[in-house]
Amino acid sequence: MRLNLKYLREGAIFRDHVAAMVDTTQSWSPALQDAPPKPASRSLQKFMRRRSTIAFAMCLPLILIVGCLIIYPAFYSIYLSMLNKAQTRFIGLSNFAFLLSRDTFWMVVQQSAIFALSAVFFKALIGLITAHLVNNLPAKGQRKWRGMLLVPWVIPLALSSLGWWWLFDPTHSALNWIIKELGFEEIPWLSEPLWARFSVILVNVWYGAPFFLIMYLAALKSVPEQLYEAASIDGASAWQKFVHITLPMMRNIIAITVLFSLIITFANFDIVQIMTAGGPRNMTHVFATYSFMLGIRSGDLPLGAATSLFMLPILAIAAVFILRGVRKRGREIG
Repeated sequence: MRLNLKYLREGAIFRDHVAAMVDTTQSWSPALQDAPPKPASRSLQKFMRRRSTIAFAMCLPLILIVGCLIIYPAFYSIYLSMLNKAQTRFIGLSNFAFLLSRDTFWMVVQQSAIFALSAVFFKALIGLITAHLVNNLPAKGQRKWRGMLLVPWVIPLALSSLGWWWLFDPTHSALNWIIKELGFEEIPWLSEPLWARFSVILVNVWYGAPFFLIMYLAALKSVPEQLYEAASIDGASAWQKFVHITLPMMRNIIAITVLFSLIITFANFDIVQIMTAGGPRNMTHVFATYSFMLGIRSGDLPLGAATSLFMLPILAIAAVFILRGVRKRGREIG
């Protein structure tokens, strides 16, 4: 009993000492009494919990790379296009006025429009037809055909362009040899302007059609089968199903792929440069090859930069109209 009283007495003394220490600490530092968490830390924690903030933080390295590799060169090309040939004097819009006064430049504009619009149209048409054919095959057959049809898109463009140049070159044209053996006259594939334009468009279609194929095939897979079954019960034909079900469900993906391909085709350089280098008589030049000829070969970098910048308003107008339609259809679906 005495031992227990001793322990209780010592415990009471210890509690008194602890209470005294707490009172002393509180008297020394009043700011520590029930100090609420700082508002800045709470706002930072709330800010970091947002998904948009995390997404932005994850994308920040890519944004910096895009800024360094795309945005800075774009603004520098605008600045460069307003200098004289020696890049020693600011001349404003004189380079643009000079280009607009040249018949060759307007021929380049016309050829670029023909090249891009016709190539994109045939790529989209061939891709849509081929996607429907592949989509109707059994699953095993689809895998094999998808692999084979993607080969033109997988091969490096410069390498495939050299192969087509070998087929079209007049000195050892494999196609002309076949045509001659069949009893027909040889075709001047790369030496006559009309045939040269046809050749570069053909190669671009051959290279780009598999991209449309794979995009449209993915879009077809996303169309619900119940819609086709309901249309079959109502007695709809295959053409009616395509017009009233398939096309409306694929409009957005068709618009996006057309816009993307239009941008890539307008800026195409490899095919024309390797096969014709803009000839004959500058009749196959597009913006990229004509800009290369003026800026690199002729040594007039500001004039070449001005030529390349003419693509910007054309593609911007096309993007506005196409994306406006995509947004409108998205609201209707939503």
